[in-house]
Amino acid sequence: MDDPILWGILPLPYIFSPDNLRWGLGSYDLCFTNKGLSTFFTFGQVLPTHRSAHSNFGGLFQPTITEAIRLLSRGPFMHEQDPPTKPATSVKSPDVIDPFSGGHLSFSTNGQDTFPAPSAYRSRRHAWVHIFPEGMIHQSEQRIMRYFKWGVSRLILESEPMPDIVPIFIEGFDNIMHETRTFPRFIPRPFQNVRVTFGEKLDADEVFGDLRARWKQMRAREEKRSGPLDMGVLNDALKYSDEAVSLRKECTRRIRQAVLDVRRQRGYPEDDPKNSLASTWLREGPHREGRKEDASITKDT
Repeated sequence: MDDPILWGILPLPYIFSPDNLRWGLGSYDLCFTNKGLSTFFTFGQVLPTHRSAHSNFGGLFQPTITEAIRLLSRGPFMHEQDPPTKPATSVKSPDVIDPFSGGHLSFSTNGQDTFPAPSAYRSRRHAWVHIFPEGMIHQSEQRIMRYFKWGVSRLILESEPMPDIVPIFIEGFDNIMHETRTFPRFIPRPFQNVRVTFGEKLDADEVFGDLRARWKQMRAREEKRSGPLDMGVLNDALKYSDEAVSLRKECTRRIRQAVLDVRRQRGYPEDDPKNSLASTWLREGPHREGRKEDASITKDT
């Protein structure tokens, strides 16, 4: 419910201008389980995203994150010099693939499915990509945020040019679909108040400029060593080296801080800095869902 309700605040003409609509990341195991759902969410400009808790294809280096980086960047990204490769279709692939087009107009999330590659089209360059960076439902009376997923840092560090970044703080969706709701559980509760607070567009060069400069230096070193890399494609050093991991952690911390600044405008108290660390949330134990010690409730989206 969060995504469609959130963008219901936009003027109606936006609905009829797909080039100006947001792209989102949707859970593969929920939104892309069959051809009908895959077609629906693909037309809704949702990118199929695997979650590590439910798929071996998850993580911040999956093809969908590459596609999101390219959408934010100066495209289009069609690599016609490479032989077109088109993955075998599966029952989870949407019915929107042109059978006469080459593989450079599509991408696969797991080597079996096939999805249109929006970054291959000029009209999609410098697109609007919206994410919920916590990656799961987290309902807290104090509006405390969990740590942000590191994939958000890739969108900031690797996109070219630097994308515009607008932090948003949302309240009230838990009143519509609270995890403790009783029968009829599947029906959203109407007539609830939802507040969407937009922060100012960040001065991205000031906030992230030093991190992006270090990233570009790293990438240049690796390309000199191993050859050119396509946009959004990384070698092992750029994925797993201590320097790369450190950059992603710091970038993610800064974007979370930007959202906290908007939260503070709403009158909420200062956040515990430890809440920004993934290690802090290990105290939840092996059970990801349910009520936690701090009385908050978590659930996979």
